[in-house]
Amino acid sequence: MNNQFEPTTTVGAANAGVHVSGAPLTVSTAMNLADGLLLNEVEQRVVRVRPMSTPVDQITRLIGARSASSMVVDFYSVDTKPTEAQASTWTAIGSLGQSYQGKPCYRLTTSDDAMFAPTETILVPDVSGADHEGNAAEGVSLVLYVDSRCPDGAGLNVVVINAATDDSGELNVTLAPGTRLVRMGRAASELDMQTDQFEALPCKSSNNCQIFKAQVEQSTVMSLTRKEAGWSFSDQEEVAVMDMRLGMEKNFLFGTRARLTNRRSGDETMLTEGIWTQAGSSFTFDGDEITHADLVSMMRRAFTGAAAGSNRKILVAGSGLIERINRMDPGRTVGASDKVTRWGIDFSEINSKFGTLYVVHSEVFDSCGHDNDGLILDPDYVTKYSFIPLKVESLDLKGSGVRNVDATVITEASCVVLRHPKAHIRVIGG
Repeated sequence: MNNQFEPTTTVGAANAGVHVSGAPLTVSTAMNLADGLLLNEVEQRVVRVRPMSTPVDQITRLIGARSASSMVVDFYSVDTKPTEAQASTWTAIGSLGQSYQGKPCYRLTTSDDAMFAPTETILVPDVSGADHEGNAAEGVSLVLYVDSRCPDGAGLNVVVINAATDDSGELNVTLAPGTRLVRMGRAASELDMQTDQFEALPCKSSNNCQIFKAQVEQSTVMSLTRKEAGWSFSDQEEVAVMDMRLGMEKNFLFGTRARLTNRRSGDETMLTEGIWTQAGSSFTFDGDEITHADLVSMMRRAFTGAAAGSNRKILVAGSGLIERINRMDPGRTVGASDKVTRWGIDFSEINSKFGTLYVVHSEVFDSCGHDNDGLILDPDYVTKYSFIPLKVESLDLKGSGVRNVDATVITEASCVVLRHPKAHIRVIGG
């Protein structure tokens, strides 16, 4: 069907417009003949796109940063005395005197003789012992008593407390090299007032505070010009801080500690070490899929032994590791629960009998080539040191005759340290 209106157009006499005749003026006609005349609806709010989250920076800020009086931060850590060693040699030496009548005595060397002291007891979990009647008993482990250190300084003189007799009625005990030994408590006699001294000295570690900066400038003419959408100097500062924090997150995670001399100014530049390399141990997932057993093993590593600390820790992970965990069919022992919000971040929970992990995806892991990896952090042992807290300063570039602009510079000098490294674990996706 032919349109009943057939518009005709004529250019104005002074070429200053277009005249339409023979048809009503419609939107489509106006858009075709006068581009830009009709205004689109403009959303006055500018959406701040945050392409990558910064969970480590966020958590350390809200936990509370400590003030540093130097750009180099020295901190001390101390853990407990070791509790396990391995047997090296095991030699029968006969009696150590009438005090141990009927108890076989041996010279024992271990992978760490220094961790054992006289009067301490040692459990040998993988060697069966006897019950109180001297009969071999299932589930009863061998126990040793440390009588003294060997005079030559190599090895321990130990007494076997609960050896079971063999078929011939003899008390023969064998400890193969590599047998696990667990240090237990001391056993003092009735009149003992003293025992071997025990002291501990903390271990010193260091990290550098790195100076992070961002500068925002806007010309005076730009500030006076009317904008189609609300976009002020403060908005630009907010975006600059977001970008600055994103860079800080990458340094806090994967940075390398160093000191450089600026070739132009001769000033020293300090780089901070990331917590990825500070973590005390690693756990590796083998294969393409994570099984329920794999996840239980990771939870055990994260909450027991040398890694023991808080019963709630944080897993910051790349998208690949998060995907593999989500593909796993959770069982009754380990499973995901509803989200919880801590430190202003929404976490998913993974619960187990060992402890609870707060899980959050970090796109910094993806962008830094660690999309299949993660980092388990104990928040009780993560500390941020600030030599210069985050601050915004105005620059008088107009008064100094440099540029006709409003300018601010955003500065922070800080670092993040792990005070108990073994409580934090790198998770390698394999």
